[in-house]
Amino acid sequence: MQAPVVPAPPASRRAHGWSPPTGTLGRLVLEAHARADRLRSRADELERAAAAAPVVPSFAAALVRREVAVIAEVKRRSPSKGAIALGLGAATQGAAYERGGASALSILTETAHFGGAVDDLREAREAVSLPLLRKDFLVAEVQLAEARACGASAALLIARALEPARLRALVAAARALALEPLVEVRDEWELEDALGAGALVVGVNNRDLETLVIDPATCDRMLPLMPADRVAVAESGVSRREDVERYAAAGADAVLVGSSISASTDPESAVRALTGVRRVGRPAVA
Repeated sequence: MQAPVVPAPPASRRAHGWSPPTGTLGRLVLEAHARADRLRSRADELERAAAAAPVVPSFAAALVRREVAVIAEVKRRSPSKGAIALGLGAATQGAAYERGGASALSILTETAHFGGAVDDLREAREAVSLPLLRKDFLVAEVQLAEARACGASAALLIARALEPARLRALVAAARALALEPLVEVRDEWELEDALGAGALVVGVNNRDLETLVIDPATCDRMLPLMPADRVAVAESGVSRREDVERYAAAGADAVLVGSSISASTDPESAVRALTGVRRVGRPAVA
């Protein structure tokens, strides 16, 4: 699949270049680098385990359907909401999501702020047949190897968290591990970086991770800019069927839903209520 031509961002932003993230995202990224440093002592072990891991279902292929695909997230807590469902089990919750019609699962593995663990990936992999996305603040190749070794089909890479050259390196490293990178963006410049890195699956996050403020119009603005040959995912602020319909109209191929279904007492029905929305698609970018 060839990289599409995308409109260039304004020259003033390009001249300014990338700077390290601030606020909440800045703190989380610093912590992620520290975790990656500790994990490097196991790099050889994890690379061998990743190479020996069984074939997993394709994340990108699971999201291309006649209907908007639902990526259902296992989420116990978050910096913005605090406790959501602290006792959530990845296996039982994931199985309920699968019964409800989810196309893929998102497994939060960050421990300190989200209450997740890499063991959640292993448990979910044993319980469901769906593709699994490792959702975390990933900054190093060893974390990608860990994700693949634990059964992930995909891994989240946040454009704002990674200098563009580093983003390109991690996208390539993920592909070498047979791991699909979901590259998350919030503006036109990050979209250019994501496409330049070769991302096939691009998420648009309505939440500014530096301030934690949600602006639902972010997806309205960004989804139509996504090339038609990429998989576009709407993230954050999706809790009702009307939200899915809104982002379908803007061109979303999939939605990622976390807090509302994690907090639900009937996660199977909560997911089912979001499925069945017709996918509209997007015109080719000239």
